Amino acid sequence: MGMSKRAAVLGLLAVMASPVAAQEAAVAEAVQGYMDFATYEQGIILPQQIDADVFAAAVFVDTRDAAQFAQGHIAGAVNIEWREVPARLGELPEAGMVILYCNTGTLSAQATFAARLLGRENVLVLQSGYRGWQDRAAYKP
Repeated sequence: MGMSKRAAVLGLLAVMASPVAAQEAAVAEAVQGYMDFATYEQGIILPQQIDADVFAAAVFVDTRDAAQFAQGHIAGAVNIEWREVPARLGELPEAGMVILYCNTGTLSAQATFAARLLGRENVLVLQSGYRGWQDRAAYKP
């Protein structure tokens, strides 16, 4: 092995041995593991699937900001802004269906992904969000 190649390998090993690199590698491995086994529909619920039984069984979490929540939300929903979901994960039930939503499903999808990576497989994103629920929910109290 040439001297420059040896130096590059040693440098790479030094970086890989650092605690930060080890943590980043573990996170990357966890994300990849999740992505490898996630189905297309996993973690998603459609407004059309929310009938009276699903509505009664689910905990709804509005991931929009407090001002948007105050303007209107799904009845009984709690408000946890999407960025706060990982830090407030303990407030989400560990069992039963937990449905996260925002206006369109974009930000709540990020929060759902984070919650699922952190082990909450019972957390779903409402595809098309609050707007989709208003237009297409099978049940609205």
